[in-house]
Amino acid sequence: MHGIHAYSRISMPPSPAPTANSPSYGHNPYDYPSPPPSASIGAEGVFDIRSFGAVGDGIIDDTSAFKAAWDAACQVENGKVLVARGHSFLVQPVIFTGPCKSGLVFQIEGTIVAPDGPESWPKGSSKRQWLIFYRSHGLTLQGGGLIDGKGDKWWNLTCKPHKHINGTKSSVRGMKLINSPQFHIRFDACQNVNVDSLVIKSPGNSPNTDGIHVENTIDARIYNSFISNGDDCVSIGAGTHNLDIKNVTCGPSHGISIGSLGAHNTRACVSNITVTNCLIRHSDNGVRIKTWQGGSGSVSGVTFEGIHMDTVRNPIIIDQYYCLSKNCSNQTSAVSINAISYTNIKGTYNPRGPPVHLACSDSVPCTNITLSGLELVPAAQDPGLGHKHGKKVMEPLCWNAYGSSMEESTPPVYCLLEGLPYQDIPPGDMWQC
Repeated sequence: MHGIHAYSRISMPPSPAPTANSPSYGHNPYDYPSPPPSASIGAEGVFDIRSFGAVGDGIIDDTSAFKAAWDAACQVENGKVLVARGHSFLVQPVIFTGPCKSGLVFQIEGTIVAPDGPESWPKGSSKRQWLIFYRSHGLTLQGGGLIDGKGDKWWNLTCKPHKHINGTKSSVRGMKLINSPQFHIRFDACQNVNVDSLVIKSPGNSPNTDGIHVENTIDARIYNSFISNGDDCVSIGAGTHNLDIKNVTCGPSHGISIGSLGAHNTRACVSNITVTNCLIRHSDNGVRIKTWQGGSGSVSGVTFEGIHMDTVRNPIIIDQYYCLSKNCSNQTSAVSINAISYTNIKGTYNPRGPPVHLACSDSVPCTNITLSGLELVPAAQDPGLGHKHGKKVMEPLCWNAYGSSMEESTPPVYCLLEGLPYQDIPPGDMWQC
């Protein structure tokens, strides 16, 4: 089950991107300041859910009040749904459907909580989504409040809900999201998305709780956010193009990942991804591209720059043999990976894995990989190994990876193959996007 979910395919002119401020790594990310509420009860155009019958005691079902307030605000220009602070509102699975009049704001100052586990879920309702914003063109979802997915009773199950947004020119900012059963927030089939100043938190042992998942989405920005969870901080799925990630503090987690892509012989296309000025700490991976054997399509035009690693097991990783079991068969087709740049990746790594791991497909080599200004050293001590680092350090690993190391790096990366592969790419459109 996912938390927030959003959709839309209507083309809109891009809006100015929010200004990304330099992250402050010294303070507690979960004390991140929240923007002040901009709505007052009874103000013109403000639809307080309590006026529609919401109780806000965290026990009585307030779903119908949320839906009624949404439907009313949807009909006016610059309408605002207000979730008042000081209250906890129990909400069942619900779809907030547009399109609405322009300027709609969903202002969350209080707490929204999910039903307490599968047994409390309404019979007959989907267990794959919880809060869905559908055709939400121009929606702003903001506030200093909290969304609690009550995910602990779901984490050992296979069918879990999440939050899903679908729309154009959507903004999500300032909120805290915790303990989602699965993805905390998912953007699917969106265009022109701004995400800013979110705090997302779930335990390190909570499976599949990706912080922000993006797929089938064009022109998105994720800025100034703190994510700590049991899976990828940000996961980038097929159909994502023109995504900018900046000033994100990530971890403990599984890092920032493109993929997994190409599962079940599917085509996946991802391009123009930029990840800059981020901190990744105490994570299994740093910046990762992961694909299944047997897929097709391509990942191209990716820049990782100015990333600081703090005790990360695999700081730089391309894994084209991604598999969730030991029984995945070898296949010749693969997602093509081309034009990937790693610049000024610095910090410490856990030596149980190599600092650079580029495992590319046997049949479809990675091409135009560039490394510049790497400074990755073993962390002072690895509690898991119980000894000082430096006694057991793995060298960078490359397999069928073509590219260059532009400057001296620490550690030196000698394993990249120079130039381009001798073999021609077989004819056909397998790698076309």
